[in-house]
Amino acid sequence: MGIKIKLFDLEKHFAFYGAYHSNPINIAIHMLFVWPIFFTAILILCFTPPLFHLPHIDFSLFGSHVALVLNFGFLFALIYAVFYVCLDIKAGTLAALLCGVCWIGSSFLAARLGFSLAWKVVLVVQLVCWAGQFIGHGFFEKRAPALLDNLVQALIMAPFFVLLEALQTFFGYEPYLGFHAVVQTKIEAQINDWQEKKQNLIS
Repeated sequence: MGIKIKLFDLEKHFAFYGAYHSNPINIAIHMLFVWPIFFTAILILCFTPPLFHLPHIDFSLFGSHVALVLNFGFLFALIYAVFYVCLDIKAGTLAALLCGVCWIGSSFLAARLGFSLAWKVVLVVQLVCWAGQFIGHGFFEKRAPALLDNLVQALIMAPFFVLLEALQTFFGYEPYLGFHAVVQTKIEAQINDWQEKKQNLIS
């Protein structure tokens, strides 16, 4: 039970990620680059074979035939979608919908580009987006990315974090009343703790 609660503790996850993303410019950079990283990760996984020989789904999109293959691209999107819904039913459902759109869109793009061109597109997007985020941390946040301390948590939470940030910034959304204030207190405490440790190392 304790493991389950810890796994789906949105306050804890958000505070951890937020402590590494408190600078507005760095947050904006992540809002711009995180979902393209997610999308292109699915895009390259669209070229993997079907899982357990499951049938694919055929349909037409913009006059082109698209085959939705239930492969690792689908599994990747599904795991993220389910996890986000478990974290918060409202924002998580929106995030799950975006995961689904990314899977369908990447499947369509994979069919249009073919592997020989798709992997080049993925490489360029990934390099640009990751470079942008490291610049955001180095020049604006002045703190190493969260993935250096907790790779799995940082990679899984990143798309949901920027979505919640956008929902809170533009629509004042909170998973529940007082969430933002509680998390902000935890973020400030973690930042202060990091600054103290950094100061101790310098001195």
